[in-house]
Amino acid sequence: MKRSLHLCLLAALIFYGTRLRAQSVTPDPLFLTIKSLDTKLFDAYNRCDLTTLGTMVSDDLEFYHDQTGLTVGKALFLAGIKQNICGKVQRELLPQTLEVYPLKGYGAVEIGIHRFHHPGEPENVGDAKFIMLWQSKDDVWKVTRVISYEHNHGLLTK
Repeated sequence: MKRSLHLCLLAALIFYGTRLRAQSVTPDPLFLTIKSLDTKLFDAYNRCDLTTLGTMVSDDLEFYHDQTGLTVGKALFLAGIKQNICGKVQRELLPQTLEVYPLKGYGAVEIGIHRFHHPGEPENVGDAKFIMLWQSKDDVWKVTRVISYEHNHGLLTK
């Protein structure tokens, strides 16, 4: 009798434990949305597609960078990308670092680490932490605030 009870408890633990683990690996829809938006945004960044990039950021974008300071507005942001990034830098998200959290009534916050490569200079690699605020307005997502900080030479994930 005691052995049967133990077997039933073990079976229940295995069954319910498996169900709980299966539920926890189900991707969060918000996470998938923001991850997809990040991919689209930085695909445009890497290809210097300023038109697509411009549609994905707000007119009043605030971009805080630990080395270059504050840039306000879409036009200045796009001009900076054209002058300093196009053909010079490629960005890669380090996927294991990506975090996404809802912001009630606004959208989402995206946090992670990205790596920057310089074409033709394989040793010239740098990592940086970032925080991006995404606003969802009328089912359209746009980046409104960016903080990019702790830039270094690829040391954040070593």
